This record gives sequence, structure tokens and C-alpha cells, in this order.
Amino acid sequence: MLKPIFTTIVGIFFCWQTAWSKDYVFDFNEQCQAAYKAILQLKLQEGIRLIELEKTQHPDNLIPYYLENYIDFFVLFFNEDQAQYKQRSPQREKRLAWMDKGPSGSPYYLFTKAVINFQWATIRIKFGDKWDAGWELRRSFLQIKECLNKAPHFEPAELYYGSMLVALSSIPDGYKWLGNLFGLKGNLKEGTRRMDAFVKNNRPLAKLYREEAVFYYCYLQFHVLNKKDAVLQFIQHQELDIERNHLFNYLSANLYLNNQQAEKAEAVLTKRQFYGGYMQSPVWDLEMGYALLYQLKPEAPKYLERFEKNFKGKFYLKDVLLKLSWWYYLQGNTNKADYYLKEVLKRGSTDTEADQQAQRYAQSGKYPSIDLLQARLLSDGGLHRKALIILQGKSAQAYDKIEEQLEFNYRIARICDELNMTEKALLFYELVRKQGTNRKEYFAARSALQVGMIYEDEKKWDKAKQAYQACLNMKNHEYKNALDQRAKAGLERIKLTGR
Repeated sequence: MLKPIFTTIVGIFFCWQTAWSKDYVFDFNEQCQAAYKAILQLKLQEGIRLIELEKTQHPDNLIPYYLENYIDFFVLFFNEDQAQYKQRSPQREKRLAWMDKGPSGSPYYLFTKAVINFQWATIRIKFGDKWDAGWELRRSFLQIKECLNKAPHFEPAELYYGSMLVALSSIPDGYKWLGNLFGLKGNLKEGTRRMDAFVKNNRPLAKLYREEAVFYYCYLQFHVLNKKDAVLQFIQHQELDIERNHLFNYLSANLYLNNQQAEKAEAVLTKRQFYGGYMQSPVWDLEMGYALLYQLKPEAPKYLERFEKNFKGKFYLKDVLLKLSWWYYLQGNTNKADYYLKEVLKRGSTDTEADQQAQRYAQSGKYPSIDLLQARLLSDGGLHRKALIILQGKSAQAYDKIEEQLEFNYRIARICDELNMTEKALLFYELVRKQGTNRKEYFAARSALQVGMIYEDEKKWDKAKQAYQACLNMKNHEYKNALDQRAKAGLERIKLTGR
């Protein structure tokens, strides 16, 4: 009896020892590259199929577990499903444990953990876990720095480090606690240098991460460096596949919307392929709904209503409900307008500043003037001449409320600005700044920001700095964090000129 028992114990020990000492590797082979590319196109089913195949064929390869985190990231980031968040959250620790099994001498050892932490930090913010997000962002930042110290020429780490430096260079006051508490500090000049170098790099690893790099590069160049026209030209010049790559489709449409080009955003969204196992998400209805609303097209409510019914998250939900209220108000349907205005108070969150503004509107229980609302929506879509026609022949004195007088002058300023009527735009911006500096509406702060950008384009650095600082000095207004971030980015850009 003793011999079989002894043999069994030895056998179990031997198997355990073999499993423990198994040599795991980071092998970003062709099959993993194909899975990575499919995931970045948001062909998640194809990505999962290739990952499972790789696990079966090469069970010692850790890259599939790293790539699985991309799938969780995209599903949770775009869909914001709380049930999915609870289900997928434990995978973070498991994947980090897998990465710990890899060879510590490989640059992927630190890099993969940094990416996993970075992705979860972004997800945590979406789900309101800001404390955990801060710690995970800090871990990611330190791991990337250590990775570059040990492997200075590892291009993927350059991409992430450069992106973080740029993003952290203009943290608004509302999020300063994040940088101060966790010791995170950006550097616009250094981050920009690293990202520019990466995008121009044609080495194999840089090419492998190029599509992901384009996504970060375009957003940071657009929002932080304010190179909007250059970014949209870059997208066109690079001939990004907006039909089969849904991530690039989202990138292009979203940037066009942010650049007040609703017609182009609509055109991009209609080119998206619907077959091939792509990730399903209400975000497409959100983007199309905005694109149509900003052109006052009658199809807009169909998409926005489908979004608010199917979306399980909270970001921008209040904003969508307010936009639906406005739409039906413009159509004279007061019952539906009132219904959606009340829904703003019941649903969603105030985590985004657009949702905060929607909440304030709903709490007031008031509707804006029809002509101002039409002009606002058309102007947001880039249809400035149509907006100007609506306001033509009117003046601020035609409105009883001071907030509407401010908005009228602000709309005229923005329309003139977009139509390159710069002198007239500056006059109206200055009028808004004088009238609205101490009010809660965002018009005065946004006017100061726009003045800063005009003078920055004209290389009138001192005037630009004064305007950006004036924006930062205004307190307790709508969109405070977003406008402060852009004003700080403007000051950082001026620093790059040596001024």
C-alpha cells in the first residue's frame, strides 16, 4: 500500500513542479497580431476566436491574455453596462497575475501590465470609481517609465508614455487632486516629441501599434494641441479605413462632430459596414443622432430615442434626454418635450459637464427661445450661415432675460468667428466677457478661450496668454473643467514657442 501512495505523491509533486516552472513567453506572433488587428477594428468575435486558437496551440504564450483585456476595455468603455462591469472586473487581477509569470527581462513584462492598468483606469472613470482609477493610472505611468528605463528603444512604451505626458500636461483644476495626490505630471513638449516620432517610425513594432497610435495621436492633437484642421487632414491623408475599421469610423465621426462638421460626420457614419461580427453598441445611434440633430433633420429623434432606450450606462444620457426635449419643443410637441425634460432629472448622472448642464436646464423647467435654440443647434453642426439667417435683424435687446442676451451675443460671435469675420467676432466676444464674467453660464469663459485661440493663430502671444488666463480666472461656470483644460493647453502651447 505504501508504494502506490508514495508514487502518487511523487507524481503529484512532479506535475506541480513542472507546471510551476513552466517557461511562459511573450510572443506577439502572426496569429496574435491578427487577433490584435481584429480587436482594434472592433471585430471582437474574430479576435476572441483567434485568441482561443492561440491559447490551444501555444498555451505558454501570455499575449492572448493581454489582448483579452482590449476586448473588455472596448465593451465596457463604449457600452457602460454595469452588469458587464461587475462580471469582467475580476479579470484584471487574473490577467496581471498571468503577466507576472512572464520573463522579467522582456520589455513586455512591464509594458503589458502598464497597458492593462491604463485601460482599467479609463474604465473605472466611466463607472465612477475615480479613486481606483487614480491608483491604476499611477501604476501604469510608473510601469511605463520603468519599462523605458530598462528598454529605451521599445516603441510601444514610447507611444503610451508620450500620450500620458501630453494628456497630463493640461489637467484642469477640477481634476488637479488626481495629479497632486498620485504624483502625476505631464510635459507637453516631451510628450509631443515622443508621439510625433512614433507616428513617423516605420520599424516593425511601431507598425504593429500604428492603428492604436493613430487613435491616441488624433485625439490628443485635436483636443490638447488644438490642431483640428491638421488632424482631419491627417485622417484623410492616411486614408484610414472607415468602412471596415469601426474604431476609425468612430474616431472620424466623433472628431467631425467636435469640429462642428455634422454633415461630414453623418457621411462617415453611413459608410460603416454592418456585417463581419463587429461589436454592437448604442454609441452609433448617439453619434448619428447628434449629427442629424445639428442639421435639424427629422430623422434625429429616431436615433436618439433608440440610444436612450438601449444604453445601459450614464455618460451623456442626460444630455441626450435634454436634446430630445429640445427637439420636440421645436416641433411644438409640448407633451413629449415636457416628458423628456422630466426624464433628465430621473436618469443618468452628472459625471460629464454636458450632463451637468442638462441637469441645470431641467431643474429650471424653462425652454430657451426658439430662434436661439435653432441657431445653437445649427451652429454646433457647422451650418453657420443658416444659423446667421435665423438671428439676422435681431439684437440682444430683443430678449428679456440676461442669459438670453448673453447667448445672442455669444452666438453671433461664434458664427462670425467660424465665417472668418474675425474683427466682428472679437467685438462680440469682448462684449460677452464684460457682461458675463461673474455668471454661471459658460458664454464668457468660452468667449475668452476663443479670443485666446484667435490671438494664438495670429501669433499675438501676450494677448493670447491674457485671454487664456482670463478664461482660467472665471469661477463657478458651466463646463469649467473642459474650458480650463483647453485654456491650460493653450498656455502650454505658447510655452513651446519660447514665449
